[in-house]
Amino acid sequence: MEKLLTTLTASLTELREPNKVIAKAGNQPVAIMNRNEAIGYFVPKGALKDISIEPASKEQVDQFLNNKLGNIAHVMDYLKDK
Repeated sequence: MEKLLTTLTASLTELREPNKVIAKAGNQPVAIMNRNEAIGYFVPKGALKDISIEPASKEQVDQFLNNKLGNIAHVMDYLKDK
């Protein structure tokens, strides 16, 4: 069974009335289910107000590329001219 990233769920049928899904969710994300499988997440606007998005520094990007990605030298060579 798939692990959901939220405790709230709604079916595609329930999305016919999105206001009810929003009211049920409050400020929490809702997993959208189709035949007991999560196909996406509905995130109300209120859930995003506490999230701050900051651009990554060059050092953070370099660290990610070096540590998390496989051999992408061919991609980096291609992007040098772009």
